Amino acid sequence: MMFSSLIPWLQFLILYVACDSGPLEDVVIDRYDIPKVCPREVQMGDFVRYHYNGTFKDGQKFDASYDRGVAVAGFVGVGRLITGLDRGILGMCVNERRKLIVPPHLGYGSIGVPGMIPADSTLYFDILLQDIWNKNDEVQITTIHKPTQCNRTVQDSDFVRYHYNGTLLDGTYFDSSYSRSSTYDTYVGSGWLIKGMDIGLLGMCAGEKRRIIIPPFLAYGEKGYGTVIPQQASLVFHVLLIDFHNPKDGITVQNQVVPQPCKRKAVTGDYVRYHYNGTLMDGALFDSSYSRNSTYNTYIGMGYVIPGMDAGLQGVCIGEWRRIVIPPHLGYGENGAGNSIPGSAVLVFDVYIIDFHNPKDSVDIEVTYRPDTCNTTSKKGDFIKYHYNCSLLDGTLLFSSHDYEAPQQVTLGMNKVIDGLDTGLLGMCIGERRTALVPPHLAHGERGARGVPPSAVLRFELELLHMEEGIPEGYLFIWLQDTPENLFEIMDLDKDGEVPQEEFSNFLHAQVSEGKGRFLPGSDREKSVADMFINQDRNKDGKITADELKLKTEEETERVHEEL
Repeated sequence: MMFSSLIPWLQFLILYVACDSGPLEDVVIDRYDIPKVCPREVQMGDFVRYHYNGTFKDGQKFDASYDRGVAVAGFVGVGRLITGLDRGILGMCVNERRKLIVPPHLGYGSIGVPGMIPADSTLYFDILLQDIWNKNDEVQITTIHKPTQCNRTVQDSDFVRYHYNGTLLDGTYFDSSYSRSSTYDTYVGSGWLIKGMDIGLLGMCAGEKRRIIIPPFLAYGEKGYGTVIPQQASLVFHVLLIDFHNPKDGITVQNQVVPQPCKRKAVTGDYVRYHYNGTLMDGALFDSSYSRNSTYNTYIGMGYVIPGMDAGLQGVCIGEWRRIVIPPHLGYGENGAGNSIPGSAVLVFDVYIIDFHNPKDSVDIEVTYRPDTCNTTSKKGDFIKYHYNCSLLDGTLLFSSHDYEAPQQVTLGMNKVIDGLDTGLLGMCIGERRTALVPPHLAHGERGARGVPPSAVLRFELELLHMEEGIPEGYLFIWLQDTPENLFEIMDLDKDGEVPQEEFSNFLHAQVSEGKGRFLPGSDREKSVADMFINQDRNKDGKITADELKLKTEEETERVHEEL
């Protein structure tokens, strides 16, 4: 372990101190700066990189790697170093500092180094170990954080986007994607990365953090890289995987919550209204319809949205939740979009379907209750009274007749309500209840209305309370039996040859009371009487004469002759 070699070397140090005046038998080691964490110690056959200062006993320097700015690199225990260094470096940890005293017979002996080290010199080394590796090493992977959910991991040929900090084994920084505020984006297993990184990224989940230690023969080897990565340097990468995909990927649909029943599923050509949160694969939010308090409304399968969303909305039900994962080639591609969606980003949309319809849709009617006896049903021109609740398809209540003192009333077919509601009220019995789904083109259209969102499908719960048969369009009063002969004489109650408005009104009301005629249902009868009187008072003198009185059928016949 970390201190396995400490005791023998301390024995040499103690021996040296106790017998300062005698010759040294072996290397004396002083481990004066030992890192707290030492995952590995130097062993015979390891390759090491280290810096050193070399001096004689009097402190005079004979050599230093620091002066050259390049660490010394070589194998330990294979005869390439002086024996004293071979022994003195064994058991060292990266970033450990040692002082070595090497006796002449373990240094350069009786020969020395001409011009540098005299014969029989005792050598003093101050060493800082920077790197260790062995030719049998593999990539070392340590998982720092792994998401709880991981549906898929990186495989060869995947395209990955990741952030990293790169250091040498001793912690010396050489590069970071964070400093460029941009991920590193590349294919795995295709020769675009150093071999060790290809290996180190395999099996990662989006959002996972790893420490990857790569020996130099799986990194930049004997050449190093520029001025930042020395020759034969082990590399340490702290990696955060942002996202990944494969060029062969299609969309993925996850976390579906489908309401039951689902009577209909969206298809190409349908117009869908939905809410969404859009995030990157690491959870970073880039857009949300909720923040605008407005749904996103579009046709699907027709190229109005990115291809992945066109495909992802196929088959949705009203009220469904689903997550749609879209690879970049079906999203915004290599260029991304704006400042919020990077190039080659995988997109994740959590969508909630509010409603959808097709421009060819008609009113969808479902009868929920129908009386056993139903002899007459509502038709165009009928005057009806009814209750209703109007809501969106997500259940949001918009309007209700129950909020008012009296039920709603309308003459059908008079363009007094939206077309879809007019249709939904046709064919009802008194007491019948039904639900009518009205598409927006038969409701309030693309613009919506006060309280009604644009392009909203409306759900009406209807109950018919009262119905009066209508009269032909353009009429204010009709006879329920044959028109009386000598109508003017009957109407002229005082037989003075003139019918003022009061006498005209009394006559018509009497006909209604006797069941001989009826007014336009739902209309203001006094106004109807006044309008009819004005129409018959041709010379506008406030009374009707026999010559002025004409039935509507006679007026229409005369109008046809005039046109002919």
